[in-house]
Amino acid sequence: MNNRLRLLSVLAILLLMALGVATAQAGKPKEPSWVLHGPYSPAIKPANFVTTIDNRYFPLKPGTAYRYKGYKGAASQTDDMVVTHQEKRILGINCTVVRDTVSQGGKPIERTFDWYAQDKHGNVWYMGEDAFDLKNGRFVRADDSWESGVNGAKPGIIIEGKPRPGDVYRQEYYPPSALDQARVLGRATALEVPQGTYRRALATVEWSPVEPQLEKKWYAAGVGEIQEQVVAGGHEGFRLVRVTHPSSTA
Repeated sequence: MNNRLRLLSVLAILLLMALGVATAQAGKPKEPSWVLHGPYSPAIKPANFVTTIDNRYFPLKPGTAYRYKGYKGAASQTDDMVVTHQEKRILGINCTVVRDTVSQGGKPIERTFDWYAQDKHGNVWYMGEDAFDLKNGRFVRADDSWESGVNGAKPGIIIEGKPRPGDVYRQEYYPPSALDQARVLGRATALEVPQGTYRRALATVEWSPVEPQLEKKWYAAGVGEIQEQVVAGGHEGFRLVRVTHPSSTA
């Protein structure tokens, strides 16, 4: 091999190595500087909670159904979220049960029952979840299922009553399986999804050390979540395509 070919080969190898490092870094982002560490012990008093979840960015009126379409990896998926009329009592608080079903190829592959409650300040608390994954033709309870007050699990805030840019809060706390945190980014000028165009949607970003990735979410006043997008550490995104309110349900 002459010197020219040898040099080209070395350069090609160096380029491939650089691309490999860049890909690895892109696939597993570093922990953001805003992430919270240390003890976590939220004060939960049933008397401080209300019976209706009417947070402007995360209203949960029983009977409301949301449909999202998107992708995870190379697969197209749909996500159907229904606010049920059911309640689950957790830490002395009646929590609203939300059923979430992810489907692929027209068949359900994930099913989750999420439990939410709102305090007097408008903060919506995430009290836990029962998650099930499809395995060998049947749904099996996932390891990251958790319930506040059981085995050390503690609730977190899914969205604040008065979100301000820069606010950081834990969304769930069940080490080592569920440790999501969020940071408020601010309000977008306008965001268009299949359901419609929304101005001044609230934007947040989430991080979890369990599955290191950054995920942005947008919430519209009076509607709820309208879009989510993994921006580092994965290839996943969903957008709101339809909302069905109780009054229009047959």
